[in-house]
Amino acid sequence: MNQSLHDVLPPLMSNPALWLALTLVAYIGGQYLYRRTQYNPFATPIIVAVVSLIAVLLIFDIPYQQYFAGANFIHFLLGPATVVLAVPLFEQRQKLVELWLPLTAGLLAGSFTAIVSVVLFGWLFGLSPETMISMIPKSVTTPIAMGVSEAMGGRADLTACLVVITGIFGSIVGRPLFNLCRITSDPVRGVSLGLSAHGMGTSTAFQISNRAGAFSGLAMGLTGIITAFLAPLIAFPLMEALGM
Repeated sequence: MNQSLHDVLPPLMSNPALWLALTLVAYIGGQYLYRRTQYNPFATPIIVAVVSLIAVLLIFDIPYQQYFAGANFIHFLLGPATVVLAVPLFEQRQKLVELWLPLTAGLLAGSFTAIVSVVLFGWLFGLSPETMISMIPKSVTTPIAMGVSEAMGGRADLTACLVVITGIFGSIVGRPLFNLCRITSDPVRGVSLGLSAHGMGTSTAFQISNRAGAFSGLAMGLTGIITAFLAPLIAFPLMEALGM
């Protein structure tokens, strides 16, 4: 029996379809657990799926590259999934037009703060320039964040990890923080989540309402564009001024 498992497991583990299926099962299981826990933020599907997959990879000593060969298809779908957010945006177009000025000001301020805070904290804690650059686009959706990081000389793999951590943290603390601060406006909630926690924040925003999700999707997309332009213009001169 043990010999049979020894013969079967290696080819099974090397099959990309296994990791694609396992990723989907982990996320579906996360959704079930999320509902069962009455939408506890610590049981968010993405958290459950990530923890479950990491556990499997560690237990069976599977390299990330082997896993990603199967999960790459889901990574590819990030782009189309982002484009689909245009549907709720279209539905809320009238409200978006009315609030274009505060939206623009808020997104510019938020993007500027995200970039400057990373550089200042990196300088304070003595991080290397490469690590600091990799951290700068952490609040931007993954495809854009990895591109910005690579273009500036950072590590795209580190950036991807930081983007996931940022999204998880934002999706957990977002709604409790809104309640604590008595923020009830759906546009404000949505923009805040999209600006700070990209796709995962947008997923949380849709759980609030379609309007919050629409504003979050808009904020996520525009923040990526703004960061792509502002990051090199702000980060490099600031790093040079700090002697880095």
